[in-house]
Amino acid sequence: MPRIIFKCGYIKNDPEHVKNLVGYIGTREGVEKLPLYRKNQPATPKQSERIKDILRQFPDSKSLFEYEDYKNKPTLENASEFLTAAIDHNLDQLSHQEVYVNYIATRPRVEKLSSHGLFTDDDQPLVLSQAAETVAKHTGNIWTPIISMRREDAARLGYDNASAWIALIRQQRNIFAEQMKIAPDNMRWYAAFHNESHHPHCHMIIYSVNPRDGYVTKQAIEKMRSGLAREIFQQDLLQIYSEQTIRRNALTEESRNILRELLNRMQTGTCDNPVIGEYMSRLAERLKQTTKRKKYGYLPVSLKELVNQIVDELTKDERVAAAYAYWYEMRNEVLHTYKDKLPEPLPLSQQKEFKHIKNVVIDEAVNLGNMIFTFEGDENAEPPFQEESFAGEIQEEPAVIWEPVLLAEDYDDSFSDPPDRSFGAGARQPESGKPYIAWNNRYKKACTYLYGSDITEPDFEQALILFQEEAVAGNALAMHDMGRMYTDGLGVVIDGEAAFEWYHKALSAFMYIEAEKENRYIEYRIGKMHAVGLGTVQDYEKAVGWFDTAVSKNHKYAQYSLAGLYYRGQGVEQDFQRSFDLYCQAAAQHVPYASYELAKMYRDGIGTERNAENSELYFEEAFYGFKNLEEQSHDDKLQYRLGQMLYTGTGTEKNIEKAIGYFEKSARLGNVHAQYMLGKLYLDENNGYTNIEQAIEWLTKASEGGNDLAQYALGKLFRDGNHVEKDTQKAISLFTLSAEQDNSCAVYALGKLYLDGEDVPLDIFKAVNLFRKAAEQNNSFAQYQLGKLYLLGEHVHKNVEDADKWLNASAGQGNQYAQYALGKLYLLGKEVPCDREAAIQWLTRSAEQGNIYAQFFLDHLDSFRDPSLFLSATRLLRHLSQLFREEERKFPGGPGMQVESKLRRKIREKKIAQGHARDDHEQRLTTY
Repeated sequence: MPRIIFKCGYIKNDPEHVKNLVGYIGTREGVEKLPLYRKNQPATPKQSERIKDILRQFPDSKSLFEYEDYKNKPTLENASEFLTAAIDHNLDQLSHQEVYVNYIATRPRVEKLSSHGLFTDDDQPLVLSQAAETVAKHTGNIWTPIISMRREDAARLGYDNASAWIALIRQQRNIFAEQMKIAPDNMRWYAAFHNESHHPHCHMIIYSVNPRDGYVTKQAIEKMRSGLAREIFQQDLLQIYSEQTIRRNALTEESRNILRELLNRMQTGTCDNPVIGEYMSRLAERLKQTTKRKKYGYLPVSLKELVNQIVDELTKDERVAAAYAYWYEMRNEVLHTYKDKLPEPLPLSQQKEFKHIKNVVIDEAVNLGNMIFTFEGDENAEPPFQEESFAGEIQEEPAVIWEPVLLAEDYDDSFSDPPDRSFGAGARQPESGKPYIAWNNRYKKACTYLYGSDITEPDFEQALILFQEEAVAGNALAMHDMGRMYTDGLGVVIDGEAAFEWYHKALSAFMYIEAEKENRYIEYRIGKMHAVGLGTVQDYEKAVGWFDTAVSKNHKYAQYSLAGLYYRGQGVEQDFQRSFDLYCQAAAQHVPYASYELAKMYRDGIGTERNAENSELYFEEAFYGFKNLEEQSHDDKLQYRLGQMLYTGTGTEKNIEKAIGYFEKSARLGNVHAQYMLGKLYLDENNGYTNIEQAIEWLTKASEGGNDLAQYALGKLFRDGNHVEKDTQKAISLFTLSAEQDNSCAVYALGKLYLDGEDVPLDIFKAVNLFRKAAEQNNSFAQYQLGKLYLLGEHVHKNVEDADKWLNASAGQGNQYAQYALGKLYLLGKEVPCDREAAIQWLTRSAEQGNIYAQFFLDHLDSFRDPSLFLSATRLLRHLSQLFREEERKFPGGPGMQVESKLRRKIREKKIAQGHARDDHEQRLTTY
């Protein structure tokens, strides 16, 4: 049964009425409440006779809630309730207007607002006799809507009192006027709320001051009923009827889950149906012979019938049949709210919600007839999130060597001057104006403010004050730290020029101190600044010279830094063996950074033989070395490293909770890599630490700090409207920032936006250039897109040679979509010469990554006549799954109605041409 009953009868100006039943109103059983002991007794014979009489004269009374109760349990109480309801719902046919008004205003259990229960548009007291007389004199039609609910729904939703109904009817009155074709100013109405024990309801009287105005159709009644249902049950509708009975709620959710599972099976499965293949082949041939527009509405009847046959043949697939059945079940659940009778199930080809599949069938047939090469299964051909973040490796800034955290003991033992010239921690400060190095109390206090501690938060402003005082006094270490403060924006606004100036002062100070007395620590620091380009032009050769000098004096951090230059071939010829030896020397002096690099070399077999045991040993040594350093310095780079190692389980047990702790410490110190990792972790819905608000906050901070991965990840969120309001322009800005740092994924994403032209103007020239830029950076997805464009020749000049080149480049990097396309290309031998051996190789590599289409070709290498027919049926299956998914989204609880991308583009272009704003085309949530 429906959850709301809405009946809209009317009274003509006719004094002849059905007699006797009106008298029954005042004498019927149930006017007074029955004693409790009688309620559950069987209905009396007299009641049964009266019920038969009612049903004979008013057959639609069977649709009442009360009749359903009576049929389920024919007790004396239920019989009485039904007789009362039947009279109520048909009184318009039993009485004169004046009698009807008096009855609904004064009958038993009406909720009285004064001496009666009648109400209308305003709160002025109504005189019942005057209202009844006015209605009685009206010469036109008078409509008598009745709105009935179940008691449990009325109580739960707050519609068990007159005030709620007054507000509802006043809100809906203009809708009633519109549907009854009455001008709102001409409409007059009265209503009364009857608080029946089982099924409370509201009686209305509606008419126009102009007797000739107004008429009501069945369609109008449905619209009035659906409007009331949406308003009354809006909370239920938006939450998939979460307030319904547990049974119905469970069934609804179960249906949705099963439907989604079926759609996934359709999306990832194949459709090997020879009948569909035969029909598609026939349709392709016949479409070649027609000159009409190749859209369903323009085709002759015979071709339309063939298209319908193909669609209905698809329904014979058990996945489609089950999905269609569950879709119907969910659709009926919504319609059940306000419809008396549900529509009969239709074949899929006749269901208007799925009419788009017919044009998809036609498009597939046209492609078949024109022998167009097709790309299957690449709808989500986009770099996955974990691939963007280079999971498993610690993120370092491009071309920047990690700067080890140095404590007082790291340089105290490197000075051999007499005590009065010592630059050690306990040294006397030299004469004012001369550069020096000192780990004095003021400098140590500044470091404490900078890094904070386990019990205090960092205080960048205080750190800046103390570093500046110490730097002005001549401490080269503080000068260097001032450069870092301005670089990272710690306590100040980021200022590259000020940072460079302070770094230059630090370098000059180090050079002055070194000139006075050679010192391996100073030599190391000068080499470091040349390697990174701090306060000077980056110069790897000069860095090598300074590091070499310090290494000759066995300085452990110089050994580590020089090893990195040999590893990367910066300033020297690349030499993995020399790099390995230097890392060994530094690791022997307990430099955890060197231990970490050694672990990687043992793991990858670079500069030495692969040795998993040694790799694990050095990773563990590095982890505990970093941990000890962090406990003394609270450095953000160390905290980030520790977080990453705990996150990936490198050198220690994987522990996401502890990883988050370290990342948060590092992120608060402004480390953009840690901020990005926090954003990534809090976005992950599978790790148990999901926090979307925190994720957006940290990604935003990392993005503003210049982290290209965060800019790209945040751009994707705004592009897709995931967790944030969709904002394509903001996404483009973020992608552009990331692309400027040579993030090939961001370059690719920009290209896709301009290629698809969904929320930005279609610009093939920009798209191709962006794809080419990303492809030249070895982005396999951009290479695939270029190959696809050149092979299809839809937006660019067709160039099979370039297509083959880019597809091979992409496939060689493991892109399963490119591997499948190449395998199919070489197997069919239509665009390029047939190469069965190469085809099998590429198809096998693609199938190993789960590509179902590649596996199909491998399974049918010698058995198919024309694989295109099979592929067309499978593509139809996938198109249909997408249509089901879009329809499922329309149901309450879904994210809203989606429109197929090409259609959305056409709608937008048409609206813009008509003068609408660009964003004036968003789809709205649709509920039945």
